[in-house]
Amino acid sequence: MARKKEKKIVPARPQLGDNVEILSAGTVLESAITDTLETNYMPYAMSVIVSRALPEIDGFKPAHRKLLYTMYTMGLLKGARTKSANIVGSTMHLNPHGDQAIYDTMVRMGRGNESLLVPYVDSKGNFGKAYSRDMAYAASRYTEAKLDPVCEELFRDIDKETVDFVPNYDGSTTEPTLLPVTFPTILANNTLGIAVGMASNICSFNLAELCNATIALMKDEQADLSTLMPAPDFVGGGAILYNAAEMQNVYENGRGSIRVRAKWSYDKENNCIDVTQIPPTTTVEAIMDKITELVKAGRIKEISDMRDETDLNGLKLTIDLKRGQDPDKLMARLFKATPLEDSFACNFNLLIGGQPRVLGVRGILLEWIAFRAECVRRRTYYDLKGKQKRLHLLKGLAAILLDIDKAIRIVRETAEEAEVVPNLMIGFGIDEVQAEYVAEIKLRHLNREYILKRTEEISELEKDIADLEDVLKRPARINKIIMAELADVARKYGQPRKSEILYEVPDADDGDEAEEIPDYPVTLFYTRDGYFKKITPQSLRMSGEQKLKDGDEIVATIEASNAVELLFFTNHHQVYKSRAADFGDGKASVLGDYVASRLGMEEGEVPVYMAVTTDYAGYMLFFFQNGKCAKVPLASYETKQNRKKLLKAYSDKEELACMFQMKEEAELAIYTTGNRLLLAGSALIPAKTTRDTAGVNVVTLKKNQRIAKVQPAEGLELTNPHRFRVRSLPAAGALLRQEDTAEQLSL
Repeated sequence: MARKKEKKIVPARPQLGDNVEILSAGTVLESAITDTLETNYMPYAMSVIVSRALPEIDGFKPAHRKLLYTMYTMGLLKGARTKSANIVGSTMHLNPHGDQAIYDTMVRMGRGNESLLVPYVDSKGNFGKAYSRDMAYAASRYTEAKLDPVCEELFRDIDKETVDFVPNYDGSTTEPTLLPVTFPTILANNTLGIAVGMASNICSFNLAELCNATIALMKDEQADLSTLMPAPDFVGGGAILYNAAEMQNVYENGRGSIRVRAKWSYDKENNCIDVTQIPPTTTVEAIMDKITELVKAGRIKEISDMRDETDLNGLKLTIDLKRGQDPDKLMARLFKATPLEDSFACNFNLLIGGQPRVLGVRGILLEWIAFRAECVRRRTYYDLKGKQKRLHLLKGLAAILLDIDKAIRIVRETAEEAEVVPNLMIGFGIDEVQAEYVAEIKLRHLNREYILKRTEEISELEKDIADLEDVLKRPARINKIIMAELADVARKYGQPRKSEILYEVPDADDGDEAEEIPDYPVTLFYTRDGYFKKITPQSLRMSGEQKLKDGDEIVATIEASNAVELLFFTNHHQVYKSRAADFGDGKASVLGDYVASRLGMEEGEVPVYMAVTTDYAGYMLFFFQNGKCAKVPLASYETKQNRKKLLKAYSDKEELACMFQMKEEAELAIYTTGNRLLLAGSALIPAKTTRDTAGVNVVTLKKNQRIAKVQPAEGLELTNPHRFRVRSLPAAGALLRQEDTAEQLSL
C-alpha cells in the first residue's frame, strides 16, 4: 500500500509589526526601513551637521570653540606658553573625543602649521606644514602653545553675558554656544566641513579688506564689495586668476570656482625654476608626483631633475631644466597638466540659528552684523544693569551723609543684629538693599571724606546710564560701536595681501602641448600581434632585419612624422588615442612597445587596427560580415578634451570583417566567401557621424555567405574589371572566373 504523502505545513509569513522569535537572537520586531532610518539615521545625520561638521556665524565648529575657550580659561591669552599636552587634557572637560582629535584641531589653528590666514594659536615647536603631507607635526608632549593676541577679539566681554552658556557633556561646567567675535571670523579663515548629505568649503579673505568691506556694508547694504574686497586671500599666497562672473557668484550666492596658480621665478644662473607658493588645495608632494608621472610618460621632456628644497625660509620646489628650454612655455604646460594650477570650489554652507544655509559673502556679512549687534546690545544691557545697581547703592549712601551720627546711634541702640537693617530702613527711608550696603560699611569709612567721594560718582553714573539707555534705543549707535571695533581690528591685525590677483590671464592655448612636440621624420611599424615601433630614418638605414615575436608579422609600415596622432581600434569596440611622440624612438633589433600594455587596455583587449592622422581628415570604413559597411568620418574621433579613450568606436551588433582608413574617396574591391568580387566607389557609401552606426547594406549575400576581405582596387589586375563594377549599392557582384588572374582564383 502506497504511503500517503504528508502535507507540509508552511508557517505564515510574519506581518509588519509582528513579534518574531529568531534562534539566538531573541524576539525581533519587524519594522519598515523608512521608520528605522527616520528614528536611527536621521538623528545621527543632524548631529553631524549641527554639532560637528558645519561652522556657525562666529566662524567656528564646536571642536574649535571648545579648544579656544579652554585655553582662554587656562589664562593662555596673557600668560606664557604651556605644553600642548596640558591643553589637550584640559579640553577633554568640554570635548569628549580622543586626545589625538583635539590635538589635530589645535595644530591646524597654529601659526606654525600655516593653515589659517589669521592663526589663533601661538605655537612653538614642530607643528608641521599644511602645504606638505610628509612634514608631520611633533607629539603634543614636545610642543608648546598659547593663544595668539588676535584671540582677544574673540573673547572680548564674554563675561558680560554677550553670548549664551550651556552645560558641558557631563554637567560639571559650562561653555559658550558662540564666541562674541568682534570681526567676521567666518570669512577671515578657510573652513572645510563634510557632513551627512552636505558639505562646506569657505575660503579666506584678507582681514583688513574684510573689515573695511563690512563697514561699507553697514553704511549701505547695496555697497559694491568687490571694490574693497576684490578676491579671496590665501595663507599660501599664489596668484588668483580673476573671473568676474565666478567672483560675483561667490559674493552673491556662495558658490563658484576660484582658479589659483602657483608663484614661480626663473633662476637663469642655475637654469632652474623655483616654485615658492602653491594653491591651497594641493601639496608639494602631489605636485611632484604628477610631474614625475608626466616625465615618465614622455609628455614632459624639458625637465632634468626636481627636488623639494623647503627649509626654515619657507616652501621651495626646484625644477631643473635641460639646456635651451623655455621656462615660460614649460610652466604654461605644467599649469594645465598638474596641480600647480588648481580650483578652490566655494560652498559657503554654515549654520544660522541651528539651520544649514548657503549664503554669499554679502549674506554672511549681513548675518554677522546682526549677530554682533545682538552681542553689543547684550553687553550694553549688562553694563547698564551694573551701573543702575551701583547708583542705587550710592543713593542710599548719600542719604547717610545727611546725618552720620543718627546712623551710628541707630546701630548702637538696636538690641538685636537682625533689627539693624530694618531700623536703618525706617530711619533714613531707604530700601533693604541700600540698608544692607550701609550696614556693611567699615567703621573707618564713616568719615565725611569717604562718603563724599562715593557720592561724587552719582552724577557720573547718571550720565553713563543715560548714555547706555540711548545706545539701546538707537540701532545707529550700536552700528557705530561695531564699525569702530572693526576699524580697530583692521588697524591692529591687518596684513598686506598674500595672494596676487591676475586680471589679465594669458590664453591657455599659449602652452599647448602640440607646439612642444619635436617634429622629425619617422617610420612606423605595426604588427599583427599588437607591437609598435617608431624608427628614425638614420637608425633604419643602419639596421638589419626587423626583430619580431615568433609567428608575428608586420601588417603596416607607414612613413610619417613624430607629431602624428595614432588611433588604436580594439576588439572591445573601443579606440585608444595616442601620439607617435608618446613612444620612444626604437630600433629594428627590438620587439617594440606592446600597445595593449602601454596604453593600459582592459583584460583580454587587444588592438586590431592602427590609424594614423595629423588633421583627422578622411574616413574609417568598417565592413561587417553581414554585408554592411559603416563609413565614419575620422573627425568623429577628435575631441576637444583630448581624451585618451573613446567608447563605442564602432558597432558591436555584427561581427567585423575588416576595417581600414581612407584619406580620400577611392574604388574598393570587396570579396565574398561565395567567390564573388564587387568593385564599388567609396563615395557610394553614405557617411554617418555616429561612431557605432550599424552602417548600410553594401553587398547582397546569399545564405551562409559573408564578406571575406576588402582592399583598395588601385593596382588590382583584372582581365575585365567592368564585369565587377556597379553604379549603385547594394549589389551582389560577379563570380570570379578562370580567365581572371590566377591570384584571384586562389581566393
